[in-house]
Amino acid sequence: MKLINVTPRATEKAYRLVTGQNTYVFEAPLDANKQQIVDTIETRYEVKVASIKTLVQSGKAVRFARGKHRYPGTTTRKDSKKAYVTLAEGNSIKVFDEATETEEKK
Repeated sequence: MKLINVTPRATEKAYRLVTGQNTYVFEAPLDANKQQIVDTIETRYEVKVASIKTLVQSGKAVRFARGKHRYPGTTTRKDSKKAYVTLAEGNSIKVFDEATETEEKK
């Protein structure tokens, strides 16, 4: 079993999915398959994965200029892969830790 590098996404949509559906969003390598992602998440976070959906997001087209009078060129950003992982009932991952700081009265 080869562990791959998956990182959780901390976005507003990801937070909404966690609180509503117990679904976590992870960034994954483009060459990783679903089983590798599931094995990595179960091993790293010690949880049970119920289901997984993956998608490859194509890189956006970007225009750039090479100076004031030169013709602007176009290129694309890198593609990225997202994994939507739904955990089994009762499992959770602490991605969105709420800071519980108590202020001292002066």
